[in-house]
Amino acid sequence: MQVVQAASPNFVWIIADDMSPDIAAYGAPGVKTPNLDRLATEGRRYTRAYASAPVCSSSRSAFILGCYQTTTGLQAHDVENPQPLAAPYKHLPGLLREAGYYVTNASAPGGKKKNPKTHYNFAHDAKVMFDGNDWTQRKSGQPFFAQFQISEPHRPFPIPESFDEEVLRQIKLPPNYPDHPLTRRDWYAYLRSVEVVDQRVGAILDQLEKEGVLQDTVVMFFADHGRPMPWGKQWLSVEGLQVPLLIRGPNVAKETVEERLVSLIDLAPSMLSLASLPVPEWMQGSDVLSGSFPDRPQIFAARDRCGDAQDRIRAVITPRQLLVKNFNPELPYLSWSSYKETSYPGMPLLRELKKTGVLSPMQARYAGDDRAALELYDLESDPTGLVNVAKDSQQKDNLIHLTTELDAWLESSKDKGALPDAATEPTMEQIRHDKKQDYLKTWTKRGFKQEPTDAQRLTWWMLQYGLPETMQVN
Repeated sequence: MQVVQAASPNFVWIIADDMSPDIAAYGAPGVKTPNLDRLATEGRRYTRAYASAPVCSSSRSAFILGCYQTTTGLQAHDVENPQPLAAPYKHLPGLLREAGYYVTNASAPGGKKKNPKTHYNFAHDAKVMFDGNDWTQRKSGQPFFAQFQISEPHRPFPIPESFDEEVLRQIKLPPNYPDHPLTRRDWYAYLRSVEVVDQRVGAILDQLEKEGVLQDTVVMFFADHGRPMPWGKQWLSVEGLQVPLLIRGPNVAKETVEERLVSLIDLAPSMLSLASLPVPEWMQGSDVLSGSFPDRPQIFAARDRCGDAQDRIRAVITPRQLLVKNFNPELPYLSWSSYKETSYPGMPLLRELKKTGVLSPMQARYAGDDRAALELYDLESDPTGLVNVAKDSQQKDNLIHLTTELDAWLESSKDKGALPDAATEPTMEQIRHDKKQDYLKTWTKRGFKQEPTDAQRLTWWMLQYGLPETMQVN
């Protein structure tokens, strides 16, 4: 491989875990993010950046390769027995190390996790993949690629000791969520966790400044997918896919906003291009930092098995629309997920509210027993993508066109999502059994002698958030 030149730029990735563009620079109310706002002011803010998957390991496996996870067979989330990468695929840290970069992966300053997150769906040895966890240990003059993993705002959120009523009122809940005190307090806790992300980012920028390399370094802040809420994480929705993306560095114009489509699989080829290194032909991302910006008509995303939640969904995103194809429309949006049923207070709340009939028609649709096979959203009139217009006669041509484009991508990208899990993986029956046992153990630790009902779990969550249980279904 071509070796980097002495003047090659340094790269820093700061990766938040489970976060939508919920920062002040994007106009989010009720949250203070001065360090992230600084990144936006000193660089470029991307308003249409999307993950290729709405869940950690699938998205991370894609952006570290610059290639859709469905092409590489890495689409299932949290595989039990990951296998080595198949030829010809190579991860970005390895490509940069071969070219002479010093490559590190670390938990962000102040983080509680000793081992920084990788969470790829392929087998890897961190000691081989990275040179270490401290980029300052590089040789004099050696360019570096440093990743900083921020575990926030992944659940569980620390529950605040008190809640500022004014800030609670400022929170803008999407209309597909019930405006309930528990929802608002859970969202409040999420935003406080976003503020912790901001503090971690500030510490990283301070370190880069102290070492005198900030001005020579391309800093990219992004999240691996959208916020960890019932209809965010794990769903091919705007909420599950759209992420913050802020980039500052040499030749990145300050205070600029980019509104064209960007996928996280674009980051790897962009870095290789900036380092004057060849971009492998198998990379499916585009260079969005050097040369002309790829003003493309669409990008794609996919969701497959997430732990014990089996599903297959595909999406195409254009500047104006979002098309979602549910291969299993008989499954509900709130299909069983041991992870969500353990961690999300909104799950039992939604089902209990549904019983009382107080959900709005939109909320009831999302809490229904099935889904439409095709969902179409007009992102110009409905930027959060909540009103399905697939049955609108005026959208017939758009629906046909986008369905054709999506089907063509499934074929051209060699989508492996229709294939069964690898033979190295446990059976789905075993996975569901094991996950259910973990779920039951968690609720046992929380004081339940047997599996709690939705009403019992809701009462537990209400008490955790300092709310009287009598409010739970009002």
